[in-house]
Amino acid sequence: MKKYDGASQNRIASPVEGLSQSRVSRIMQGEDHIARLSLIERITDALRIPGSYFHLAARPWEAARDVREPPGPPTVPAGSGPTPVAHVATPSVDPAPAPGPVVAESPGRLPPGPGGLVVEEDRAELRYDDSMYVAHQRRRLLNAGSEPVTRYLMRISVDRFPGDPERSARLYRSDPLRWEDLQLSAHCGGEQMAWQVKTDWDALKEVWLLFENSRGRFPLYPGESAWINYSYQVSREKWGPWFQRAVRVPTSFLSVRLDFPAELDPVVWGMETSMTADAFPLRTAVARTDSGDRRIFTWSTTEPPLHARYRLEWNFRATVPERDPATETGTRPSDQMAAVGIVQEGEAILRQPARPFALPNEAEDARRVVAELSSALERVSALHTFGKGLGIAAPQVGINRAAAIVRTAGGDTLTLLNPSVIETSRETDEQYEGCLSFFDVRGLVPRPLELHVEHTDIDGNRHITVYRQGLARLVAHEIDHLHGQLYTDRMRAGTTPIPVEQYRGTGSAWSYNR
Repeated sequence: MKKYDGASQNRIASPVEGLSQSRVSRIMQGEDHIARLSLIERITDALRIPGSYFHLAARPWEAARDVREPPGPPTVPAGSGPTPVAHVATPSVDPAPAPGPVVAESPGRLPPGPGGLVVEEDRAELRYDDSMYVAHQRRRLLNAGSEPVTRYLMRISVDRFPGDPERSARLYRSDPLRWEDLQLSAHCGGEQMAWQVKTDWDALKEVWLLFENSRGRFPLYPGESAWINYSYQVSREKWGPWFQRAVRVPTSFLSVRLDFPAELDPVVWGMETSMTADAFPLRTAVARTDSGDRRIFTWSTTEPPLHARYRLEWNFRATVPERDPATETGTRPSDQMAAVGIVQEGEAILRQPARPFALPNEAEDARRVVAELSSALERVSALHTFGKGLGIAAPQVGINRAAAIVRTAGGDTLTLLNPSVIETSRETDEQYEGCLSFFDVRGLVPRPLELHVEHTDIDGNRHITVYRQGLARLVAHEIDHLHGQLYTDRMRAGTTPIPVEQYRGTGSAWSYNR
C-alpha cells in the first residue's frame, strides 16, 4: 500500500481494529512483525486485501465484487463486511489506465502511459446546487499501444476536513460514501459502460469502467480514439471545498470548470503540488465569468507533466469578511483570521511542541499538511497586504506537525519540514512583527540577523540553509511556532505589543542598513 498507492501509516492503521499507527511504523522499519492470525484476518477484511495474498481462503466479501450494469443506481451487496477509511488530501478524480504493455513513442505524440493510453483532452466540470456537488468528467482517450484496451480505472476520493485526518475518519466511518448516493453513470460515445468495483472504502471508491455492456463489447483498438463521459454526485456534508486533478496518464490538454451560485459570492484560487511536497500557485490565472445567477470559473493547461497535481479551492464569501484587517472598524483582525481557519491565541496547540515527520515514511502526510498550509496562506493573503512577506506554521491551522511555509516579500515560497535553528549570528536587530494568531497587535521583537537552519526534505535528506535579515526573521517566527513559542516570548522585558491601529508599517518591508 505504501509503495504502490502512497498510503500513509494512519490510512493503513485507522480502519483496522487493534492496529496502531505507531505499530505500522515499527513494522515498516523492520522492528516488529504480525504473528496473530486474527489480526491478519482483520487487516485482510478492513483493507480489502484478497485472502490469497495471505494464503487464506477467499474472504466472504470477495464474492461481492460484481460487475455493475447501467442504468439505475448500483448498490453494494449486503454482508460485504466493514470498509476502511481512506485519508486523502482532497476531493479528487485521479484517472489511471488499465494495465497493459508499454510501447515506444509515436512521432509527434506524447509517449503513451501504461496500457498504451494517451489522454488527448481531459475536461472536468463541477457544479454546486442545493447542497449537492455534481461532477462531470469528459476524456478523449487514444490507444497508442499495440493491444486493445477493455477497461479504464477511475477514482472518487473525498476529504471533508483536510489536515485533520481523525475528524475526517470519524465522519466517513459514521457516514461513508455509498454507491447508491453517488448515482455513477458512464458512457463511451453512445454506449453505456458497465463498471466493476475495485476499491470500496469509506471515503474512496475505485471502479473499472468497462468497454462493454449487456448488449455487447466495444474495446478501444490500437490507433483508435474515443470520448468517455462519466458523472457522479456527492453531498456538501462529504465534500470539502476543493477539486483536485492528478495527472497519471500522459495528457495533452487539461481543463477544469467550476459552476457556483453567484449569491454565495464564491472566490476561487488554485495550487499546484509536486512530488517534492512543494506547493505554489497555479502558473496561469483562474478566469471568472458571471452569467445570470451563476459564477463560472475556468482554468486549463497544455501538456501537464506526469504526476503533477492541480487543486482548485474556493470559499463562499457570503459568510467571510473581505475587508483589510489593518483598517477594519466593524470586525477585529483576529476575528477575520479565525474566520478563515487560523487558530487563535489561547488554544493549547499553539503552546505544544509540534511532532516531527518520520521521512520519507510519512511523505504523504507531509505533502497533505503542506498543501493545507498553502491553502490557508491563500485565504489569509486575500484579507491583508503583507509587504514584509508572511508565513504560517501547521499548529496555526490545528495540525500538530513540524511543518511551516514562508512566502517572501518577492513572492517566493519556502517549505520547512522538521526545521531547527543550529546557529545564530551575534548581530541582532529589533523590528515589529505581527502574528496571524493574534493579529490585533504588533510587537517589537529582537532577532538575530543571520540564522542557520537544519531541515529535512521529503525524501528524508537533511539540509542546512542560511537565512539573513528579513527572511531570517520570518523563518525564526515560524520555527518558534513549531516549538510552542509566540513572538511575545521574545520581546524585551517591560515591553508590550501595540494595537494595530497605532502601527504605521503595514504594507512596507522591514528596513536594514546593510
